[in-house]
Amino acid sequence: TQEKDTSHGKFWRSQMTKQKVILKGPVLSQSGYGEQARFALRALRSKEDLFDIYIAPISWGKTGWVSLDNEERSWIDSRIRETQFHNVNGGQYDISVQVTIPNEWERLAPVNIGYTAGIETTRVAPVWLQKANTMDRIIVVSNHAKEVFQNSTYKGQDPNTKAIFSLSCSTPIEVVNYPVRSVETTKIKLDLDYDFNYLAISQWGPRKNFVNLINWFIEENFDQEVGLVLKTSIENNSLADRKRTENTLKKIISSHGDIKCKVYLVHGDLTPEELSGLYNHKKIK
Repeated sequence: TQEKDTSHGKFWRSQMTKQKVILKGPVLSQSGYGEQARFALRALRSKEDLFDIYIAPISWGKTGWVSLDNEERSWIDSRIRETQFHNVNGGQYDISVQVTIPNEWERLAPVNIGYTAGIETTRVAPVWLQKANTMDRIIVVSNHAKEVFQNSTYKGQDPNTKAIFSLSCSTPIEVVNYPVRSVETTKIKLDLDYDFNYLAISQWGPRKNFVNLINWFIEENFDQEVGLVLKTSIENNSLADRKRTENTLKKIISSHGDIKCKVYLVHGDLTPEELSGLYNHKKIK
């Protein structure tokens, strides 16, 4: 809104009401979607003159939560508490930003934005298209994801009227790529036997085909002086998970008998600087 400034008749004073934005996502999760949620939060936070930011945290599988005690974590915690207070008092929101997979999107505000990593295949499921069409805008992280949403279509028949209908995504989609993170490199100490080592970073799960990654590496390199460094966990970064991951890995390696190649486990939280040190280690190629 604008109203005339009576002290300076020829000027107008702009008065803008902040928009209440609720961000739903795994903001404290040590996961890819956790990083994506925090990326969105930082973007919103850079415009606090425009937005009142509220946070609805969700879990992401059984992954652990961010363990850092820093200014950003304190701010996130404070906004979660404020959101709870706002909800108890019947507070409403102007905009929702929902950072998760599309089947979890819902109408939370007059304007709803679905922000997803999208898909790694060539077609999205029908339920994703149905949910996509409940959003006012969709943001994805790659051109591939956008094209798959736009190109996925399904034909169906109404069970009552027998009419044939087509299901496709009708919501506008925008691509916001991740920027390159610039961080200092912290040297990370690894006791590696050989000068040439591969590195794989992934959660240990069926979708990642992690067991075959290990088996095929050993089958290909059983008589070679080469190593495979695995930065992984089965569920989270706890000590209990470390033991479980380590025991599972040992069983796979031992099943191959006497081998020359090596497989190493890196487990637990790493800072961005330590992660950079892992990528840039002189023995990791």
